[in-house]
Amino acid sequence: MPDRPLRHVVLAGGSGLLGRGLSARLRADGVRVTTLVRRPPVGTDEISWLQEGARLDPAVLDGVDAVVALNGASIGRLPWTRRYRHELLWSRVTPTRVLAEAIRARGADAPHFVSASAVGYYGAVPSGPVTEGSPRGEGFLADVCGEWEAAAAGAGAQTPITTLRTAPVIHEDGVLKPLILLTRAGLSGPLGRGVQEWPWISYPDAVGAITHILHRRLTGPVNLTGPARATANDIGFALAQELNRPYLLRAPAWALRLALGRDAASALLLTDAHVEPDALRASGFIWTHPTAEHAVHAAVADNA
Repeated sequence: MPDRPLRHVVLAGGSGLLGRGLSARLRADGVRVTTLVRRPPVGTDEISWLQEGARLDPAVLDGVDAVVALNGASIGRLPWTRRYRHELLWSRVTPTRVLAEAIRARGADAPHFVSASAVGYYGAVPSGPVTEGSPRGEGFLADVCGEWEAAAAGAGAQTPITTLRTAPVIHEDGVLKPLILLTRAGLSGPLGRGVQEWPWISYPDAVGAITHILHRRLTGPVNLTGPARATANDIGFALAQELNRPYLLRAPAWALRLALGRDAASALLLTDAHVEPDALRASGFIWTHPTAEHAVHAAVADNA
């Protein structure tokens, strides 16, 4: 399938890790990127939104090929207090709903809507691999993802919609950030049993996959994960090797739950799910980093 040309993309959540990378990639390819910002705009390529009221003028989407929504407060900020749980949900669902309403108002002229979600949609599934066709799991993050994706579906039947079920991104500002601090301090080791399967994707592949989805106009849920399974130990040990530090100190599951809270520890560190990227494979996407170890090496080397 040949790539379709992209001329103009509207991006929400452009200040985040993936948003910055995607914006740079698209602009390097000659695509016009208009960023929605929650502050006064500083250039013609920015539009202020979510300031007064929650509506976005559908005219903003005139001539736009795609809208990409990557909003969401960090799940890595702890503890998950009741107030912060509300922020985690609001920061995902509200912007997505506002965009969906503006896109739906375009009718048959609706642009492709690419909306973030996460592999947390599946919850813990230790019994075997899951694909885009697997059901939603249980737990706080699974519930958030369910509402998030439902908000995107509000763009309507005339809109081509993609939900990005993104795995933790292997990058120094992604899933590696707390692990690097512990590893450099000589405090790394198995988290719980350590053999739980962790979904993952390298930063360049996450950006590349979203770009691929835009050009191929893939729709439906798409798992943004690496092509090879990996355990928590695989990633932790690979990082320890890269930093030339030991990987010895086990953190028992009970201690992680006590320190981080049961829901956060279970969802972030002790979750066990082998998430397969079937949609990306079927579309011909080629990964730059085919294993988690390769992704860790590249992430550390790029920021050495």
